[in-house]
Amino acid sequence: MSNTALELQFVVQTFHQAETPLEVLRGVNLTVEAGEIVALVGPSGSGKSTLLQIAGLLEHPQSGEVIVKGEGVKDLSDDRRTEIRRQELGFVYQYHHLLAEFSARENIIIPQMIAQTDKKPARARADELLEIMGLTDRATHRPARLSGGEQQRVAIARALANKPNILLADEPTGNLDPTTADGVFNLLTDLVKRTGVGALIATHNPNLANRMDRIVSLEDGVLVTS
Repeated sequence: MSNTALELQFVVQTFHQAETPLEVLRGVNLTVEAGEIVALVGPSGSGKSTLLQIAGLLEHPQSGEVIVKGEGVKDLSDDRRTEIRRQELGFVYQYHHLLAEFSARENIIIPQMIAQTDKKPARARADELLEIMGLTDRATHRPARLSGGEQQRVAIARALANKPNILLADEPTGNLDPTTADGVFNLLTDLVKRTGVGALIATHNPNLANRMDRIVSLEDGVLVTS
């Protein structure tokens, strides 16, 4: 049985600036195995966010295929793509995007209830993740009462609340100071290894990239393994 969580096959994406086509991704191939943390690096504007959007089924490629846990998505309905995003994918962004009017615990419960999880097990899952992230004593605090590092830890917990098979992260420590970023990254990688999720993490930080299992780099629209 394959342990591949995510696979991109010959993915092409082209945008148009005025009348000039800009080929951002040129036949990208990538696999991410369960429990593997892959660093995605490249200069600003190289297409990292576009690749993550396509991998996360938030954007359709011009051509090529995205395979999530063995299922190709190219010809799926929008409803099925949404279902896969909800069940199989977790997202972490540079900004936490927590719901300001809800507590840390509630921010982790809400996506579970959207996925039809009953409130009692959803709360238990939220408390389990908060404990792993060292935030048990902050469970009832709203985002405004949390530090930047704490907010991002809640965002990571929320991304993994529904036990996805794939975690996609776009500069998840980019807004944090180096010391806080290091601590958040340690917790993120520990949680990935605990859960066996496959993770694709875009970063400009070479120190963090070098601590991941593997580094791939976008260069002129082509993915290169470092």
